[in-house]
Amino acid sequence: MTKPVKITAILTARPGKAEELKALLSGMVVPCRAEPGNLLWNIWQDQAEPGRFVLDELYTDNAAIAAHRQTPHFKNYLAKVTDLAERTALLLDPVEVA
Repeated sequence: MTKPVKITAILTARPGKAEELKALLSGMVVPCRAEPGNLLWNIWQDQAEPGRFVLDELYTDNAAIAAHRQTPHFKNYLAKVTDLAERTALLLDPVEVA
C-alpha cells in the first residue's frame, strides 16, 4: 500500500524579486493540480514578511513526486527559482494524519 507524501517548501524572495517569484509560483498552480498523483497544491504568503512564500503540496506517493519533477512546468520552475529565492523544501511522511 502506498502512503501520501507531503512537500512543504519555504521560499524567501531575493531583494526586489518578490513579485517575479509570486508570478512564477502562481503559474505552477493549474499544471501541478492537474497532475494525476497530486492531491493538493497551494501557495501561502507570510503576513509578516510578504516576500516569503510557503508551498503546501500533497502527493499520492513518492512515484507521483518523481513524475512531478519530470514535468515541463517543474523543470521551468527549477531553472528560474534559484535566481529569485532562497529555498528550503521538506519531504514529509505521515505519522498521525486525519
